[in-house]
Amino acid sequence: MTKNKYSILGLMSGTSLDGLDLCWVEFSKKINWEYKILAADTLAYAPAMKSELRTAITKSPKALSALNQSYTIYIAQLINSFIKTHHIKNLDAVCSHGHTVFHQPQKGLTLQIGNLPELANYISQTLVCDFRVQDVAMGGQGAPLVPIGDALLFSQYDFCLNLGGFANISFQAKNQRIAFDICPANITLNHYAEILGQPYDIDGKLAAKGRLHLPLLKALNALDFYKKQPPKSLGLEWVQSEVFPIVNNYNLDPCSVLRTLVEHTALQIVDVLVSQNLQTGLFSGGGVLNSFLMLRIVQILGRPIPSTNRKLIHYKEALVFGFLGVLKLRQEVNCLRSVTGAKEDHSSGKIYCPPLRVNA
Repeated sequence: MTKNKYSILGLMSGTSLDGLDLCWVEFSKKINWEYKILAADTLAYAPAMKSELRTAITKSPKALSALNQSYTIYIAQLINSFIKTHHIKNLDAVCSHGHTVFHQPQKGLTLQIGNLPELANYISQTLVCDFRVQDVAMGGQGAPLVPIGDALLFSQYDFCLNLGGFANISFQAKNQRIAFDICPANITLNHYAEILGQPYDIDGKLAAKGRLHLPLLKALNALDFYKKQPPKSLGLEWVQSEVFPIVNNYNLDPCSVLRTLVEHTALQIVDVLVSQNLQTGLFSGGGVLNSFLMLRIVQILGRPIPSTNRKLIHYKEALVFGFLGVLKLRQEVNCLRSVTGAKEDHSSGKIYCPPLRVNA
């Protein structure tokens, strides 16, 4: 008989490299799915690991394989520390997104490191992971995957919008869930903040000092990605090949780049909200803490945005990947064809139970 209550640890590592988000959640199925966050934390990456992850896309296959092994051991230590700190007993599973190195669904390629089966042994827990690969193999984008959680856990909102490395949105339209990446967000903002010696632009103060550069803004808004219809998704490769070269065409100070990027992100988000006539939304992700970015969204949109529970701002994606793991354990659909473009709805991810035999 399928159980209706689960104790789950969800993990998320985003492209903005803030750290590993861990969210311990109790999920229960009554008439609808409900959740309760029991504990949550973001464990920052050590500088050496952050540097390795930032350059992972440039590594040789051999070096990338070695990083996959070392990263798996690294996050196992973080997981075990979190479990010990919060005295967690009797987990049903640890459900991990892994860390995206490259994502090229148009080529049938996607790689999230830290999804090795050895992780189940290192943490002595059932592991559900590697959620994207199956969807890409089925012709999908492999992203975004969070919308099934939006539909089943946050249906009271017209839309859910996450401001992480990329801004992505999920909403209901014509009896199906629609979701897609909108534009870059923290992945570009953090990059230029780091040039100024800051890990990110606190409250958007650096951007607020800069000048809006209209030619750069026009060039960014003209990118071909924005003309495409969903399903569609973005990755670091796209930012490196499409966004950074455009910025480099202009000899701008970093604050003015940040100011223009904030405007670009706000305009692209508002364009989607207005074109889809979306009203009440749940905003999450670290970008919500960028006061200047949120101000520009409100000013361009012309209406206030409801405040968001702080735990959901930080940990919604980790929570939802925990939920994806629950659905996988139940062999229920956790990936929607209307969102990713796969040939059919399916239950994605891999389940590993310790102890596993692992070749040395």
